[in-house]
Amino acid sequence: MNSPDVQTLLQQGRLDEAERLARQSLQSQPGDIDSLNALGLIALRRGQLPRAQQLLESAIESNPNHALSRHYLGRVHDAAGNVDGALAAHGAAIKLAPGMFIIRLHYAIALERAGQQDQAALQYFRASNDAQAQGRWTSAETTAPGLRPMVEHAVRMVRQTRKATFANLLEPLRQKFGADSLDRVERALRIYFREEAPVYPDPRQQPTFFYVPDVPPAAYLDRALFPWIERLEAQTFAIRQELLQLLPSTAGRERVFTTEAIEKENLRGLQSPPSWNGYYFYRHGERRADNCAACPVTASTLDILPLSHVRDHGPEVLFSVFTAGTHLLPHRGVTNTRLVGHLPLLVPPDCALKVGGEVHEWREGRAVIFDDTYEHEAWNRSERTRVVLIFDIWNPHLTEAERAALEMIVPAMGDFRKASEAA
Repeated sequence: MNSPDVQTLLQQGRLDEAERLARQSLQSQPGDIDSLNALGLIALRRGQLPRAQQLLESAIESNPNHALSRHYLGRVHDAAGNVDGALAAHGAAIKLAPGMFIIRLHYAIALERAGQQDQAALQYFRASNDAQAQGRWTSAETTAPGLRPMVEHAVRMVRQTRKATFANLLEPLRQKFGADSLDRVERALRIYFREEAPVYPDPRQQPTFFYVPDVPPAAYLDRALFPWIERLEAQTFAIRQELLQLLPSTAGRERVFTTEAIEKENLRGLQSPPSWNGYYFYRHGERRADNCAACPVTASTLDILPLSHVRDHGPEVLFSVFTAGTHLLPHRGVTNTRLVGHLPLLVPPDCALKVGGEVHEWREGRAVIFDDTYEHEAWNRSERTRVVLIFDIWNPHLTEAERAALEMIVPAMGDFRKASEAA
């Protein structure tokens, strides 16, 4: 039977044996980084902080680029109440090993102790996301017992910080529209933070990201809700003429799915490889000026639509091109706050849309509006190209105050995520 190594002895709390083994290793290999780190940790556990600091500083001198040595030194400074020393050590460690989420967790704690609450929240969020991406910290079972209090604190701290941010953003709207004007949005935020369970009146509706309760559900929306729909349809011929001028070329078109892996996961082909690409007028909310200029009738027609403008998120507006035989597999959208519209422009036989189990066959010039948080799919089983104009619009059941709130809080969610990724 093999003898346990130093790390195993440390994990078992057998400090005397671990120390003896580490000292033996250090005698045979002077300056050995693992032995110095182990002896530093043993001294830390015994409360011998000056000794621990000395050993870990020796380890860093031996190898300045060893992240764990700097992290352990940070923990010594934590124990000594040396906030500046802890910040410096943990900060240096995370620069050397940005993927080590336990180091990032301790760095966040040091930032919080230093009074840098916003930066701490970003680091807590990044640490949690990195851990969960590796299947850790998703539950009590996937979190080491010694880390659970820190991880639970991280979750609470991030939630409190983000809730305070959203409350500050929404306060001017409450003042403008009334105290109860944002009740549904506030409930949506409680659902988002998992403080309230969502209740779906139609169980077929399952948003993947953000759900506003008490918004009437429907797989397909009644045309009477959209007073502009006939004006849109009246432009079908002119819009199609602009499309036909583009179609001989693929210039300006982009893959809808940004990677080949995502495309393979979501598309199938009957005979030849499937293809779904788009000529975008808006993508992730960014207006494509050149494409709009090339299709002036289409661009001006879009101005009559209540497009769901949300910075960095929407709308998505495009000539959606399915090549022959392409099948978009069942999937769901992110939120019931916006709907998806299709204006069919070129529709050969055997092409259809299926939302919530209900099949809709496109008719050229006849718009259809649906809620994509219902499971939906689309196919082109013909031997020709199918093109529809896709556009994202606000759900008409939302109020002006609610739309204004969403225009602020959804970008704020994205800003926080991006800041954490850059932290």
